[in-house]
Amino acid sequence: MTELIEGNKDSCQINLSPWQKDALNAFSNKMKDKEHLFPCIPATQSFSLGHLRYGFVGHPQNDQTSLELASLLKEFTINCKNYGKYTTLIVFFETPQDLIESSSVEDFERLFWKQLNNLNELDEMDWPAHIPKDPSDHTWEYCFHGEQYFMYCATPKHEKRQSRHFPYMMMAITPRWVLQEFNKNEKYARKIKEQVRRRIDKYDDISIHSALNSYGNADNHEWKQYFLRDNDDTELPQCPFLNSLINKENKN
Repeated sequence: MTELIEGNKDSCQINLSPWQKDALNAFSNKMKDKEHLFPCIPATQSFSLGHLRYGFVGHPQNDQTSLELASLLKEFTINCKNYGKYTTLIVFFETPQDLIESSSVEDFERLFWKQLNNLNELDEMDWPAHIPKDPSDHTWEYCFHGEQYFMYCATPKHEKRQSRHFPYMMMAITPRWVLQEFNKNEKYARKIKEQVRRRIDKYDDISIHSALNSYGNADNHEWKQYFLRDNDDTELPQCPFLNSLINKENKN
């Protein structure tokens, strides 16, 4: 199934495979858990309002999966402003047990960036002129089909950083205009961000990652926040996406 699923649909009412039903139920349980509150308050609000959209793609190592992901994200981009002001696309990857057992967090990190690079290759639209192509620029962020997105990845191998743990490889893809809407009231947004950080302290068994920052800040790098490692604050020396942009330009 590569079509989008409406928010808060009961998995029993949809024609899903066993792993897809399990992923959707696991996500629902994570959002609704009242004992261990998921740190991202905007995500739980979007879930409760039914603004989220869900999609399922194949094995993260397969090239066909990138085609499926591109199709889902294109459909979402075209229609996202009809889904609600806090919408986000949640994508679940088929993640068999043998892949989980044979992989590390860093292996999933490589798969995540491979998918983003492949997405860029499949993008039918040019990179937006107002967004820098250099990820080291503090105003850079990932773009697809002309839309700016914040990317989040969770994996089965994250243990200490439970805010990045999920039984399947998962991506949450949020349009920049959604985040701008949420931050419109500065006083309210500042209060929510403080609550989010307190929740992370309780939710994770490791301190808050040093890369977490706010878009537009001079010392901010969005790409570093997309995938956080589990045991410490180590990070890649440079964004793996930079070469993808250069290669695409050369081909054109």
